[in-house]
This record gives sequence, structure tokens and C-alpha cells, in this order.
Amino acid sequence: MIHLYTGNGQGKTSAATGLAVRCAGSGGRVAFVQFLKSMPSGEIAVLESIPRVSVLRNREAHGFSIDMTAEQKQRVCASHNENLEKAQAMISHGAITLLVLDELCAAYSLDLIDRAAVDSLIQGVGDVELIITGRDAPQSFLDAADYITDMLCIRHPYERGMAARRGVEF
Repeated sequence: MIHLYTGNGQGKTSAATGLAVRCAGSGGRVAFVQFLKSMPSGEIAVLESIPRVSVLRNREAHGFSIDMTAEQKQRVCASHNENLEKAQAMISHGAITLLVLDELCAAYSLDLIDRAAVDSLIQGVGDVELIITGRDAPQSFLDAADYITDMLCIRHPYERGMAARRGVEF
């Protein structure tokens, strides 16, 4: 089954994290692959402490995509593709029961990942539960999903100039 958490509201990564914890707590094996994020965050610290969860993400700080140079984009894309290949290998070897692809929608729409490899993975996920997160999900993700949750932002403190808070927004 494929779960898609999309929309402009907060909570997509948090929802995926919750499902990953639930799965691991029930005896499942989880791969949590995070795209376009490299700074430390509360959810990653907890996920990395759970024995049945493998976390794959960019280790090089890179900032926002709009600020990246062409060379940085190439390095980020290469890292994304490497992590996607590792996740595919985990699926092929039966090593996981749940795969989270956090911020895949953005990496896909910004062309910072091999789209053909993503499409192939989505079509061939088999019995692995797949969770995809990110704003502006492409139509192909919407068509493939069994569950779709659209997070809608009605109000957010950022609109009043409040910076993201550790432990709440990251």
C-alpha cells in the first residue's frame, strides 16, 4: 500500500515518523529516507535510536534548493540517488516492511532525483508499505497512492514572522 502525505500544511514528516515508529514498535523493519533535509531534527534523532529503523539522508549541509549552485545540486542529486538505490536494495532483499520517502515530492519536482528510478520503485514496491511526503505531489504519485492525506495550512506562526522552533517545527 502507498500512503501520500502532501499539502502546504505542517505535519507530513511528523505523520510519516509516527507510522515508522508504530511499524517498528510492532516488530516491523523500517527505512526512513529523507530528501532535501540535512540539518539535525528531533524526529531523526529519535528514529536513529530505534534498532529496527534505518535512516538515510544527506549528511552534507546544503541549504534551500533555490540557494544551491549547480555543483551543489549535482551533489545533492547524487546523494539522493544513492539513498534511493540503498532503499531499493532493502526492498529487493526483503530487509524492510515499511519505507518512508520523506520530501520525495519536492526532490522529484525540483529534478533533484532520478525520476525514472523513483517511478520504478513506486511501481515495484511489492508488499512493502510505502510512505511518500512533500508538497505539490505530482499526478503520478496521486494516481499510485492508496491513502492520500492533504495537509492544509489554515494558519501558521511563520506568517507572523515567528521562526521555526526546535521540537515543534523541526
